[in-house]
Amino acid sequence: MATEGGGKEMNEIKTQFTTREGLYKLLPHSEYSRPNRVPFNSQGSNPVRVSFVNLNDQSGNGDRLCFNVGRELYFYIYKGVRKAADLSKPIDKRIYKGTQPTCHDFNHLTATAESVSLLVGFSAGQVQLIDPIKKETSKLFNEENSCQHLWKVDWNEERQNEGSKTSEEALVTVQRLIDKSRVTCVRWVPGSESLFLVAHSSGNMYLYNVEHTCGTTAPHYQLLKQGESFAVHTCKSKSTRNPLLKWTVGEGALNEFAFSPDGKFLACVSQDGFLRVFNFDSVELHGTMKSYFGGLLCVCWSPDGKYIVTGGEDDLVTVWSFVDCRVIARGHGHKSWVSVVAFDPYTTSVEEGDPMEFSGSDEDFQDLLHFGRDRANSTQSRLSKRNSTDSRPVSVTYRFGSVGQDTQLCLWDLTEDILFPHQPLSRARTHTNVMNATSPPAGSNGNSVTTPGNSVPPPLPRSNSLPHSAVSNAGSKSSVMDGAIASGVSKFATLSLHDRKERHHEKDHKRNHSMGHISSKSSDKLNLVTKNKTDPAKTLGTPLCPRMEDVPLLEPLICKKIAHERLTVLIFLEDCIVTACQEGFICTWGRPGKVVISHPPGSI
Repeated sequence: MATEGGGKEMNEIKTQFTTREGLYKLLPHSEYSRPNRVPFNSQGSNPVRVSFVNLNDQSGNGDRLCFNVGRELYFYIYKGVRKAADLSKPIDKRIYKGTQPTCHDFNHLTATAESVSLLVGFSAGQVQLIDPIKKETSKLFNEENSCQHLWKVDWNEERQNEGSKTSEEALVTVQRLIDKSRVTCVRWVPGSESLFLVAHSSGNMYLYNVEHTCGTTAPHYQLLKQGESFAVHTCKSKSTRNPLLKWTVGEGALNEFAFSPDGKFLACVSQDGFLRVFNFDSVELHGTMKSYFGGLLCVCWSPDGKYIVTGGEDDLVTVWSFVDCRVIARGHGHKSWVSVVAFDPYTTSVEEGDPMEFSGSDEDFQDLLHFGRDRANSTQSRLSKRNSTDSRPVSVTYRFGSVGQDTQLCLWDLTEDILFPHQPLSRARTHTNVMNATSPPAGSNGNSVTTPGNSVPPPLPRSNSLPHSAVSNAGSKSSVMDGAIASGVSKFATLSLHDRKERHHEKDHKRNHSMGHISSKSSDKLNLVTKNKTDPAKTLGTPLCPRMEDVPLLEPLICKKIAHERLTVLIFLEDCIVTACQEGFICTWGRPGKVVISHPPGSI
């Protein structure tokens, strides 16, 4: 762990670091930025974000990279650790007037070598759907066609290279009828070609369908469902229009959300400091957690959907169990706000030693024999944690990382002594502090799904599906998405499965976005939104927010200063780690064995 202090060693920018796997090394030739490589003056600008997509290009160069810097948006071929980046030839470049890009997301389901759908959210509340390959501005959401020109995409301004590919100037019109606040997060709904979800700093989320238009007047809503600190409304209209749903979650900005690996659950973090996890189909609150103090800024699911990690203004990373609905650990290593957390699916492992059950391909099995561990990720097979002769779990390690405004990258290991505190340890751990570890009762808020009679999470599932106990309990609740269409909300039936493509033959999981089983309350009560709010001041010391001494405290494996400006991106790829800072530099860190090093590596 990095030591405190302000000496020269602490302020030095690191270009390599060592973990148990070996040496990670910064690759200067694989750095992406604006073509002129001039550091961006980041004061007052929105965070730099990065999105990846693979186009399944037969040439082998199918990876594409999108990033925003200030009011500019770039789209490049990403060559990773193989070849040097060519910044002089972006596939697409856009400069916006009057608003700035804040976030973006590719539709991986529809991406081809000839076309890709990219959603872009903006600081003034707009959402744009573009195709950076065809260079088309196809649709704009949260706008009215009859208003004045408020911003434009300009291809002729600040052209650093005459040989770069450009597009014609395109003017669009904006009148933000749905939400005027900054877009904080935008994501395609997993498995869908047309549904996407948008979060705003107003604390609202909206569900859109790209095939539907937005109205020419401000939408009118009617209450669909409400619960503790959340309410969901449908759009009241004679014809189907966007938004299809409006979620109001917590108080203050909704900073980020993330879908579970199987797409069934939605984790949201807000400025009020709460993590809220919803069943996306039934609009049920599964569980909540409160930060130690301040807002929560980022969230990520483990590759198997069993754990959620958050980061925020308390300078901590917090690990929350989806099954038990409780905090199982906190990590302290950052000296400022944590801006991004992410699991590394390629280093998450089950160590050899005990016999174990295996479910996967022959290739995966050979990898297991060769390396002594399975490199798990969100789309490949899983290893069972259970011994073949008893129920004691084998040695399991989840790897996740975090970056923050302190310009530091931290890597963490979540090991079996934290995951299973009541089980005998198979070996000593050197990087986790398990003193004073306890198991507070789960499901204290009345909305949590618990596993009866068992406070220890069940074995790692062998697929991307969530634990059967949690799913079956959630399914026993009255669903607002399945069954007969209720009176007054029939328009919501347009959210049916017609535009969805099932993944991994999950025929048992159907997106049936129709309204049913709605309580037969009077219309007056339906339209009266009364939120049962939790007093944040009274949560400390409860299962919602355990005291520091009541849960294990993790220490980072490494904690390195890797940039001059605050870090805003952390993405784990198979052969590298990608980070980005607010100056607009996107850096590639080669994994051990993936890069030829000309000199003997040394530890830092």
